[in-house]
Amino acid sequence: MSPSFRPRGPKSVEPKSAEEIDELVRKMRGEQQRPDNYRERSLKLHGWICAKCGREFELANLHLLTVHHKDGNHNYNPPDGSNWENLCVYCHDDEHSRTILADYLEGKEKKP
Repeated sequence: MSPSFRPRGPKSVEPKSAEEIDELVRKMRGEQQRPDNYRERSLKLHGWICAKCGREFELANLHLLTVHHKDGNHNYNPPDGSNWENLCVYCHDDEHSRTILADYLEGKEKKP
């Protein structure tokens, strides 16, 4: 007679709700739930206009307007909106590429 290779564990496992499963997945991924939507708040505070090029947006193309965190910290979202500026996708890309170019010209190593 050969030994049994059944997994040992709790005899009864209670099923988890969808909310409990979602929370476990977030914890496992290391994601943080943001209590508020800073994009909506920034759009209300600063309007539907790019702070750099001045392009104005309508509902049909509002998805092209992004929120840039001035200090680079996406978790720093003060209620007065002082760390945000609304930038079109083109100006947002330009803003970040300037930092990359500056680091390259200064000889800074890219962080892994």
